[in-house]
Amino acid sequence: MKVYDQLVNKEDTLSVVGLGYVGMPLAVAFAKKGLIVTGFDLNENKINQYKKGIDPTLEVGNEAIKNSNIEFTIDEKALKKSKFIIVAVPTPINTDHTPDLSPIIGASKIIGRNLSKGSIVVFESTVYPGCTEDVCIPILEEESGLKCGCDFSIGYSPERINPGDKVHRLENIKKVVSGYDDETLEQIQKVYDLVIEVGTYPVSNIRTAEAIKVVENSQRDINIAFMNELAIVFDRMDIDTNEVVEGMNTKWNALGFRPGLVGGHCIGVDPYYFTYQAEKMGYHSQVILNGRIVNDQMGKYVAESAIKKMIQVGKAPKNARVAIFGITFKENCPDCRNSKAYDIIKTLNEYEINPVVIDPWADPEDVKKEYDIDLIDLHNLDNVDCIIIPVAHTDFKNISLDELKLLYKISKDEEKVLIDVKGIYDLEELKESGISFWRL
Repeated sequence: MKVYDQLVNKEDTLSVVGLGYVGMPLAVAFAKKGLIVTGFDLNENKINQYKKGIDPTLEVGNEAIKNSNIEFTIDEKALKKSKFIIVAVPTPINTDHTPDLSPIIGASKIIGRNLSKGSIVVFESTVYPGCTEDVCIPILEEESGLKCGCDFSIGYSPERINPGDKVHRLENIKKVVSGYDDETLEQIQKVYDLVIEVGTYPVSNIRTAEAIKVVENSQRDINIAFMNELAIVFDRMDIDTNEVVEGMNTKWNALGFRPGLVGGHCIGVDPYYFTYQAEKMGYHSQVILNGRIVNDQMGKYVAESAIKKMIQVGKAPKNARVAIFGITFKENCPDCRNSKAYDIIKTLNEYEINPVVIDPWADPEDVKKEYDIDLIDLHNLDNVDCIIIPVAHTDFKNISLDELKLLYKISKDEEKVLIDVKGIYDLEELKESGISFWRL
């Protein structure tokens, strides 16, 4: 009997290794279809939260977790009963921008130690083309004593979860699938078709599927880098970039990209995986790496623009009270990993400016652990000289300019400085507000 039939008939278990923004929605989706699902993660605190019906990712909601029959565990031996294992662990980069494969290597070792004959292992973590076959297979074989293609098989299906996006969800995003051989691909496609309402997209081999993931994010990275470079030049020309973009977007073939900070665990990371492998093969990236260089400097550029604006209005930046609105890597999402808002803070610190940080979406414990920053509540904020808004949370968009002005120092002689990185306020309203502003 095939793995798909065994899962549907509840004779075997599907396991998800790594229960973050990618793994948790997958586990819940398969459980909703009646499959027996095991959710494994090394983070005991996270597992305990899930067992209590708490969703720290905010991706599926507490009720969905409470009502699921998922077995949450930190016990790797629970994987022994699985015939279909999905790997959704993070794949970050090192400080030198080389791939940090330690999470996926660690996951492969754990799975290998508990791999049963006849199983299929599908990797979803973003890697460079060739990684699944060159790195993961040997580990699985060594740890299990089994042979890939004979005793077990593998596949690759790149995750396309967009954290915080309530429109583009797991179920309505076309899913790329690949397998070690045609038979494996058929089984993988049938399993994913259970939860992907818009269907799957099979490709010929695993390397192609791996390439699709890094290329689609590299493409976005390059386009945003182009807009960021324009923003830097337009700033010198005293031209508002957002106004240019809005005018450009009136043409039918405009792409709609805007300047901004590019962080997180996908767009800000994936291009380095691609260029790393390209360089190993003797090709040095001419476009992708330069795009990364531009985007990686934008936090510093925003911070220094804020300092210049404060000096222009007669403030001493070192003595100024600066507030940062947002520390997560994107709007309406609690994930603070690889936040480029932190680059703004680091640069301000270099000038002996210690800003206060507000973020209603971020978990204070995560921010403290990741950046050693204590968040403050917006209601406790006052006497501010400069507000920098790098993250366009809806909470911030709902603050009117009149309400925002109440957070500044009361003295009439005090200039109010606003750094509206994402352009959330109307340009004409800003001009009439009396606030000295700067927009990316």
